[in-house]
Amino acid sequence: MDALDACAREQYVGEAWRVARKGRDPLLGSASFSRWCDGTFDVLYTSLARDGAMAEVDALLKLQPVFPSKIVSLLYRLDVRTSQTLRLADLDMLARLGVDTAHYRERDYAKTSAVAETALFLGFDGLIVPSARHDCANLVLFTERFAPDDITLSAQEPEIVDWTNWRKSRR
Repeated sequence: MDALDACAREQYVGEAWRVARKGRDPLLGSASFSRWCDGTFDVLYTSLARDGAMAEVDALLKLQPVFPSKIVSLLYRLDVRTSQTLRLADLDMLARLGVDTAHYRERDYAKTSAVAETALFLGFDGLIVPSARHDCANLVLFTERFAPDDITLSAQEPEIVDWTNWRKSRR
């Protein structure tokens, strides 16, 4: 806790990317058990890279016994403003917090979700963390810490995701 409390609280103003299924509010967080949430608070997962957002959701969809081909996914560009964000910039920093970075890409969330829960307790409004699925950073927002005008959809229309073509382009 002391190590996190000693970290700077920084502002982030810029774009972030999010994939959501058609019909779901892309600004709605959830309390799912995941890398940066232990299921007891809501987070909004975004990525600072377009392909980072795509890679994160693609990895989740691939966990299904059959890839869900009938779900329509939309890619949104968001305009985000934070003021108390914790930047855990790289795997070395995560290792200093006790995260087993040799297995960071695996789905062992105990330590990372504990880090996020501590950051929320300390008053941070989100985390900038390395993506486990793409070479970029993700922005994980604690929904109880931001006001409605702190995160907005960009003026552009969302893009329909073609998962087959996106995966082909990554090869």
